Amino acid sequence: MPVPAVSVVMPAYNHERFVAATIDSVLAQTLPDFELIIVDDGSTDATADVIAGFTDERIRYHHQQNQDAYNALNNGIAMARGRHIAIINSDDLYTPTRLATALACCEAGARFVFTDVEPVDDDGNSLADGPHPWNAWHQGNRDFFFEENDLYRGFLHGNFMVTTSNIFMTRELADAVGGFAPIRYLHDYDYVFRLLLAAEEHTRYLHDQRLLRYRIHAGNTLGEAALTGREQDREVIRRYLLAQLPKSSRSRTEAGIDRLIALEHELIDVRRQLARQARADTPASPATRGLCRRLLSRAKRALAHGG
Repeated sequence: MPVPAVSVVMPAYNHERFVAATIDSVLAQTLPDFELIIVDDGSTDATADVIAGFTDERIRYHHQQNQDAYNALNNGIAMARGRHIAIINSDDLYTPTRLATALACCEAGARFVFTDVEPVDDDGNSLADGPHPWNAWHQGNRDFFFEENDLYRGFLHGNFMVTTSNIFMTRELADAVGGFAPIRYLHDYDYVFRLLLAAEEHTRYLHDQRLLRYRIHAGNTLGEAALTGREQDREVIRRYLLAQLPKSSRSRTEAGIDRLIALEHELIDVRRQLARQARADTPASPATRGLCRRLLSRAKRALAHGG
């Protein structure tokens, strides 16, 4: 059996409404030389039935008990036969030239390729360039990168790759980097740092081409995931901020990071106390005012001088 140019790995979980459109976007690629490996991560809706309606010989379907997205990705990559690995989540969409464009970059010497992203709503309507708060977040991350022109530093500021669906890499690089870490919400963010540590000089960011349509669901609300995600975000940034430092500097830098975090909490607490006193219209005692001034002054000096 011929080895395909690209293996597209799709983890799928309870996306019966979106998975057909996602599969269609892969099958509509101008590059026909690919296989599509769908790993159904224990869906409990009609996702499997929708997938069964496709008869294209390039599709390979695997069902597993629910093990989380990072596990589905690792299992799909392990099954892949292609010379390159692409990923798409079961609610996102490729534009027709995505695989051909990324493959051409790799044939010209890249090992990891990602592009700009177009956000879409549940019905596939574009949210780009509108008032949606996601646009401000994404553009802020992009602007920082453009100002610094440094991929690693740009990713420390924010994940402008956005999603695992934006990953296209050589099989050799995938083997060298290894599997996704068991991180529920931030496995893509962790993985991109590992890709950069292994191949930053061979990374291409197609910042002027929106070749991925990223689904932003209307039902998303602030909840436990928002808290856990930020905790994981903090740990990923800490890990990969330290990763590029000489070992002799890491313990001191980590101590400084911890102190800055503690000072930020102190500032929040002091401001909350002052605001509470102001609302109560009760003058603070001289001792309390002096303590607050000293804490604010000390925290501001430390933050200004990096520790």
